[in-house]
Amino acid sequence: MPRLDQLIARNTHYSRGDVKRLLRSGAICSPSGEALDDWIEPAALPLTVHVGDQDVVLYDSSHVLQNKPLGCVTALGDRQHAVAYDLLGGAPLLDELRPVGRLDLDTSGLLLWTTDGQLLQRLTHPKRKVPRTYQAALAQPFVPPPPGFTLDDGHQPHITELREIDRSSAHPSLARRDEATLYASITITGGAYHEVRRIFAALGSHVLALCRVSFGRLVLPEDLPPGEYRAVSPEDVLGESPGPACP
Repeated sequence: MPRLDQLIARNTHYSRGDVKRLLRSGAICSPSGEALDDWIEPAALPLTVHVGDQDVVLYDSSHVLQNKPLGCVTALGDRQHAVAYDLLGGAPLLDELRPVGRLDLDTSGLLLWTTDGQLLQRLTHPKRKVPRTYQAALAQPFVPPPPGFTLDDGHQPHITELREIDRSSAHPSLARRDEATLYASITITGGAYHEVRRIFAALGSHVLALCRVSFGRLVLPEDLPPGEYRAVSPEDVLGESPGPACP
């Protein structure tokens, strides 16, 4: 069970020493003024407590689905580009959030952040084969992947679905391009560097715009504006409890 003082320090700007002094002075209590236990049952979280003159919601973990916009990188900081992390202000346990995989500067869409290292490993480990679906605006038609399809560097992508889609049915977060001749949806169970762009290039086409629309069981909500986020649970992603990480 997590300790109350640790939870408060993680969820506020107070240090552990500050929290202990506040607890001793009686400045931390339930919203109704009752004393709190030193240890918090996980089932009680998230828990609202009164700290000083404000109510604070305590979390032991945080999982955030972000609609990453174009023009920012998946990073905690970057000297050249805007970073998606800076758009998460106000998210629970912000200082502990880390991205689950990456979307590059020119790719928009579903980006998951979590404080749970075990969940992060489970979602990104190649053995887990977590599916990712992307929609793309393409410069020209693509040919079907041949048997044993591999990329120039020898990487063999695992494509579970590849199909054309109507422009009108594409996700609102996929940028429309006037020069696009068709739109496509592709699902892969890997996350190699620029994998989707390299796949379409190897199939005779060129990606003009790219958006990730699902990751595991998570689907990018059509009403979530670029740059915005919302909280999700591990079960939302996996449809089950996280379980052990891969060795």
